[in-house]
Amino acid sequence: MRIYICNLFLFLYVSILEDNRKAMIIRRLKSGILFGTVLLTVQCASVPITGRKQLILMPESEMVQMSLTSYDDFLKENKLSTNVANTRRVKEVGSRIAAAVEAYMKSRGLEAQIEGYRWEFNLVQSPEINAWCMPGGKVVVYEGILPVCQDNNGLAVVMGHEIAHAIARHGNERMSQQMVLQAGSAVAAYALKDKPGTTQALLGAAIGLGSNYGVVLPFSRKHELEADRLGLIFMTMAGYDPQQAIPFWTRMAAVGSGQKPPEFMSTHPSDAHRIAQIKALLPEVMKYKK
Repeated sequence: MRIYICNLFLFLYVSILEDNRKAMIIRRLKSGILFGTVLLTVQCASVPITGRKQLILMPESEMVQMSLTSYDDFLKENKLSTNVANTRRVKEVGSRIAAAVEAYMKSRGLEAQIEGYRWEFNLVQSPEINAWCMPGGKVVVYEGILPVCQDNNGLAVVMGHEIAHAIARHGNERMSQQMVLQAGSAVAAYALKDKPGTTQALLGAAIGLGSNYGVVLPFSRKHELEADRLGLIFMTMAGYDPQQAIPFWTRMAAVGSGQKPPEFMSTHPSDAHRIAQIKALLPEVMKYKK
């Protein structure tokens, strides 16, 4: 698949060199735009459990390696929590969920997808309400989110959700998406090169808005809801209570009760949408309870 992207950039480069052959360039631009559209619909991987098809252009090994570098840099710049009890909680909950994920992936013959994972769970000193998991299994929880979690079930909601993002390769998918969008933007920019500057600016802005609201943001919201679903299943497999996700997200909604943009303008689903989906998912999720 990366060969296709390289071919698209090569096509752009050759087209620019052959400026005196306008008819051929126009034909190639049309082919390039069509090719970019095809790339957006190509499906070359599937998300575990949900089965959703996704475009993955980066080797996961490269994603893991980049993540390890970023993770090491993060730990150098941030202090680990000195609260022994809370640190132990994070490591315990994370380890249980990771073990459940590994067992599931092995049972489905998908263990190769997490071959490079070296799980690590850290609690950092920060009032920020945040947590994340990088490709490769490096998980960080911020102290500021613990009061919202309240207990291990709430913590499992958070860690299951973040681990789900990594298992579903959402980071890789977003990067692949950006590669395609940038290639498409380059084609569009060349197609508009003979237009007046004002026209170029207006059309460029329209293309940017269209890709943002039509592709990027919807995919981000889809990733969030998909991570909710996978995370609930993973925490249930690990022996935690998925029904506690509803009060957790209710508390999260209360914490962030300030002015929020409409859902179509946001990278995350609305609180009401998220909670409604979780309620609808619970019958499916409870089937994974031991």
